Amino acid sequence: MSKIDPKTLREAQLIMLDMLVEFDRICQKHNLKYWLDSGTLLGAVRHKGFIPWDDDIDLSMPLEDYQKLIELKDEFSEQIFFQTTQTDSKFPFDYIKLRSNRAKIVEFHEKDRDIEYHQGVFVDIFPMLTIPDGEFYYDFYSDIFKLIRETSAISLHTSNGKDLPKVRHKLQEALKELHQEDGKKVIYGGEMPDVPAWFDRDKIFPLKKIEFEGLEFLAPNDPHHYLENIYSFNYMELPPEDKRSTHAEGIYID
Repeated sequence: MSKIDPKTLREAQLIMLDMLVEFDRICQKHNLKYWLDSGTLLGAVRHKGFIPWDDDIDLSMPLEDYQKLIELKDEFSEQIFFQTTQTDSKFPFDYIKLRSNRAKIVEFHEKDRDIEYHQGVFVDIFPMLTIPDGEFYYDFYSDIFKLIRETSAISLHTSNGKDLPKVRHKLQEALKELHQEDGKKVIYGGEMPDVPAWFDRDKIFPLKKIEFEGLEFLAPNDPHHYLENIYSFNYMELPPEDKRSTHAEGIYID
């Protein structure tokens, strides 16, 4: 079970929900596409909101929209820090995090370490590519993803990776060489090297709205297709209580 006090966790979830609302508003203003991903999408499907013990929000964006969002970082309010390696030189990740200035999270891999980057509770945003279908492309994607995991540090959620960012970035660029806006498959760009899932483009688009915490946000058109490709277990069943863990060792509300 989560080590975090349920009241504190819920306060943090509501802060992250405010961040999602602000992000959604900016995306609507600039006609940017995004969708709920991973545990956040699962929460929407299974709980119509946060998984009760979840302590972050996961989003994905088509590569072109993701790049446009970076140009709009100054549109976010003072409550949000737009975190990339350009805005926070000590930041060890390859993707965007929106960090709250209202609450701090200490993740399990940060415990007892002298952390120099912003540690606000966060919304993760991942760039997504579209590539052609076929065995060659699937094998290439899988092989590149394996190498990305091997060149990613443990702090990037890998079990035994090495921190070789220059090599990792070259591998990510190799994936981007496959990117075609009219590709039949949608894949992760390798910035978060967790699961090399790939999805049918026509099961994601057109995006549709889904309920999350009493509000509506964008999601894949067929969320079950998406979740089936991420999770190897029956994701509609609640896990045992001893498996309901958070990312956090601690959450601190200002």
